[in-house]
Amino acid sequence: MIKRFFKFIFKCILWGIVFSLLLVIIFKWAPVPVTPLMVIRKFEHSQKDKSSGWKHVWVPIDKISKNVQLAVICSEDQNFLNHHGFDVEAIKKAMENNQKNRKLKGASTISQQTAKNVFLWPQRSWLRKGLEAYFTFLIELIWSKERIMEVYLNSIEMGKGIYGVEAASQYWFKKSASRLSQQEAAAIAAILPNPRVYRANPATNYIQSRKQWIIRQMGYFGPLDYKEKREKGTIK
Repeated sequence: MIKRFFKFIFKCILWGIVFSLLLVIIFKWAPVPVTPLMVIRKFEHSQKDKSSGWKHVWVPIDKISKNVQLAVICSEDQNFLNHHGFDVEAIKKAMENNQKNRKLKGASTISQQTAKNVFLWPQRSWLRKGLEAYFTFLIELIWSKERIMEVYLNSIEMGKGIYGVEAASQYWFKKSASRLSQQEAAAIAAILPNPRVYRANPATNYIQSRKQWIIRQMGYFGPLDYKEKREKGTIK
């Protein structure tokens, strides 16, 4: 019985690896139509007798303003183009901060957030963190940085029932994501810590302050050029 049990567990793990690898390969090219978070939020809203729909429009990365790509890098993960999925220095700083303060500080990279958004669920647990690390490794291995950014900006929650930058751009600024200005892109990036509470437009004083900080960081970072980084061998 014990031998059969472990054989069953081994088969489950093996099929899980095969299935997850196939998903990552498929989503290297195919749009992600729905994420676990969208389904969870839909269920939560229906339980509370609220509108249970969501707004989500997939757009290719060449239809997404470089302003918003740079804004989320400066806001969420300034080493995005340099790390391989995990920012070791940011993790160390977060651990030091969490030992000193009650308010926990995260260190998730854009790659980690993408892995969680597309393949996993939002609740914290050691199991989810382990799977997040596994999927982060896979997407960094198989996808390009542009593809990670493309999937991230098309799947992230950006308001109540708003998923992806195109839906967010239409909702907050009544324009397509390709036409977002630096100010508008920074406003959207500024609400990402809690997009169901914060507003990109009109911005509160807190979001206005975050927006100005992000704009300054964008100036320090300089132009976003994936091609140049690839030619230098920094990214694949």
